[in-house]
This record gives sequence, structure tokens and C-alpha cells, in this order.
Amino acid sequence: MVDIKVLGTGCTNCRNTIALIDQVAKAKGVEVQLEKVEELRDIMGYGVMSTPGVVINGQVVHAGGVPSREKIEQWFSA
Repeated sequence: MVDIKVLGTGCTNCRNTIALIDQVAKAKGVEVQLEKVEELRDIMGYGVMSTPGVVINGQVVHAGGVPSREKIEQWFSA
């Protein structure tokens, strides 16, 4: 199981990021645990200054803007 946290205060981009990650994971048959982190203190704890941010298994892999479908697919291929 892949542990994914989407860091953001609940903006449209954050919601779109969660939906896109969920779609790609289902399409690839990857089991994920998606968590939304909205607390600013927690987001800053990851060193992310621009949201949405994405953390996979404890490592920040993306910050600022909605990641492309291709980028998300690469995360699940690695």
C-alpha cells in the first residue's frame, strides 16, 4: 500500500489533485491510502510553501499546482 498525503488548505487545486491521484491509482491497480493534510503548521512541517503538495511514503514529490497525469503515473511506476 502506498501512503499518499496531499498538502493543501482545501482549494480547488488540492481537491483536483486528490481526485486525479485516486483515478490514476485505480487505473493502475495500485492500492493507496490518501490523506488530506489541511493544517498549515503540518504543511509547513514538510517544507512545502506552495500548495498543493504531494508526499508519498514520507517524501515530498511535488509542490505547487496540480501535477500532470503523466507525473502521477511515473510515481506509481517507480
